[in-house]
Amino acid sequence: MPIRNLVCLAVAAIVCLASWAARERDARGRRFGEVLGHIDRAYLEPVDGEALFATAVEATVAKLDEHSAFLRGADRDDLESLLDQQFGGVGLELGIDDRTRAVTVLAPLPGAPAWRAGIVAGDVIEAIDGTATAGLPLRAVIGRLRGRPGESVRLRVASRAPSDTLDPGAAPESSSREVALVRETVKVESVLGDRRRPDGSWQWMLEDEPGIALVRMVSFGEHTAADLDAAVAAIDREAAGRLRGLVLDLRGNPGGLLGAAIDTCDRFLDEGVIVSTAGRRSGEAEAGVTRRAEPGAALAGVPLAVLVDGLTASAAEIVAACLQDNRRATVVGSRTYGKGTVQSIVPLSDGRSLLKLTTSEYLRPSRANIHRRPGDGDDDVWGVTPDPGFEITPPAATLERTRVWRRARDLGDQGPAASAMPRSIDPVLATALRLFSRPATELGGEEETPGHAHQPATGGE
Repeated sequence: MPIRNLVCLAVAAIVCLASWAARERDARGRRFGEVLGHIDRAYLEPVDGEALFATAVEATVAKLDEHSAFLRGADRDDLESLLDQQFGGVGLELGIDDRTRAVTVLAPLPGAPAWRAGIVAGDVIEAIDGTATAGLPLRAVIGRLRGRPGESVRLRVASRAPSDTLDPGAAPESSSREVALVRETVKVESVLGDRRRPDGSWQWMLEDEPGIALVRMVSFGEHTAADLDAAVAAIDREAAGRLRGLVLDLRGNPGGLLGAAIDTCDRFLDEGVIVSTAGRRSGEAEAGVTRRAEPGAALAGVPLAVLVDGLTASAAEIVAACLQDNRRATVVGSRTYGKGTVQSIVPLSDGRSLLKLTTSEYLRPSRANIHRRPGDGDDDVWGVTPDPGFEITPPAATLERTRVWRRARDLGDQGPAASAMPRSIDPVLATALRLFSRPATELGGEEETPGHAHQPATGGE
């Protein structure tokens, strides 16, 4: 048979196969539409077709893995706010008081409308635009506070003060006031320092630890890399050439944008692999996509410690693994969560919903696995394990004491709750501080190299 005929047959076979596959996909879609049509026309009770469709899609996606999801309404808004690190609102972090069930301010975000209006932690939000908050779910309260920048909202706020009686069971006195606010675009912080100054800015140098800086990264979003640059520039100014070490705290960080994690690693590396991804797309599963650091590193030569725990996940694990494998940092704490898959965010044609779909997985620079699969045990390879001699898992009571202390410092509290020195209250941080008393050659610090440096159960409303 002539070669040309063989080629034509091969092409025809490929076209037929593709057409069959497309027909099968279309057939499944038609069957799904047929089922919904029968339900809509003949089911005993009228049904909400949109809700039925959403339930079906949610069930389908849930069969894939725990991280894929079909998002709409408030769930979509929450995800977009998390990744964009901003929202339209008045800037309040809220919670439900365990005793009174009242909507209580946990913290106003510094610089936001509520903060400027004098709303403080402990205030109670009694009503929003005349509607009482009593009995409303926290999500509903947050939804009423959020809105387009420039829109006004009126709150009834109760400020509570201790009563004059010595009876510890006596109810505190309170006074209510009306507060008129105008919503603004509120930026959510993802890069924090050691303690809050009265003006809302951060003190980056660790208290009572000369020459040691603390950078806490609580998520990875659109503004994280720029915020990290600003923090590094401030540390350079505050240290005045006497920086002995930097602690990068990733404890409790659930992750976020892969790109923000890559940018963070690139800030501290002059060269080397940052992360490799492998997925289903043609060629990627075999060869992988590898991201490498570009020349130029911030704080080159400064020893670096990275703090992690069991809630350090996803993009935060990429950062910890990258800096550990490149011998740029010592990892301190306890083994991380083990979430090593990447979710792509796909806007759907209705303009109101998103598909969050697992599309690839990532590997650390050493090519070791990060993702913990069902059935994996403690002896399997997953997550990021602290360096030998720097493993520490504090008991629950110590963690709670540290959490309360940290919360007070984040609010700018100058009282006893925030007065303990970091080394005495936080055993994981104290373990990391041992690093900076050792010779620099043992710390994994990077030598100065030529090239350009990079420039510098609550609800958030």
